[in-house]
Amino acid sequence: MKKVFDLIAVSIVLTLLTPLMGMIALLIKASSPGPIFFRQDRVGLKEKRFKVLKFRSMVERAEEIGTSVTTQNDLRITPVGRVLRRTKLDELPQLINVFKGDMSFVGPRPDVPEIVEKYNPEMRRIFKVLPGITSVATLHLKNEGGILAQVDDPDTFYEEVLVPLKVKLAMEHVDKNSFTFDLKILFQTIWMLTLGRWWPIEEHPAVVRLKEEGEKLRGKKI
Repeated sequence: MKKVFDLIAVSIVLTLLTPLMGMIALLIKASSPGPIFFRQDRVGLKEKRFKVLKFRSMVERAEEIGTSVTTQNDLRITPVGRVLRRTKLDELPQLINVFKGDMSFVGPRPDVPEIVEKYNPEMRRIFKVLPGITSVATLHLKNEGGILAQVDDPDTFYEEVLVPLKVKLAMEHVDKNSFTFDLKILFQTIWMLTLGRWWPIEEHPAVVRLKEEGEKLRGKKI
């Protein structure tokens, strides 16, 4: 049922959003030199590698002038890119990944091979399901860039704190693997992107604990 839903839904959504994606592509090309799309190796179902697609939101060859971790205040992000990241529109090209079968609408967010290499056996259970455009972690760590901007060493914090937390949240997709659960996450994502600013969904307990611990360590809110 999930595969059928993905194929039908992505065909409809891609058709409807093609004009918007075309406008975004023109804005990216006109505002900064470089390609329209950002392609990066990610690890998906059964540890198969694939190229994830995003609209480019950073300067050309950003990976050569900084780390793989992107904070909210990263100077490599272009003006158009900031808008795309804030509205999540940079993720739209992943609809093509869904159409190709590399991803689903809902599932754990795929990570880069360098991070996956450090997964322990329990964490590798994540590869039992297709990665997705939206996930439990997407909903509850939507301000990931803001969190990283407030730590002294974003790379270490990402690997030692955020990655284990994101995998823990991703395990809900493995343990509750059902079409009903996916629909719940999908509708919550739509709510977050529309009315969530005024009526946010309840934060995940694990994220609440992360913020509380961060406040104790730094004496300020995340």
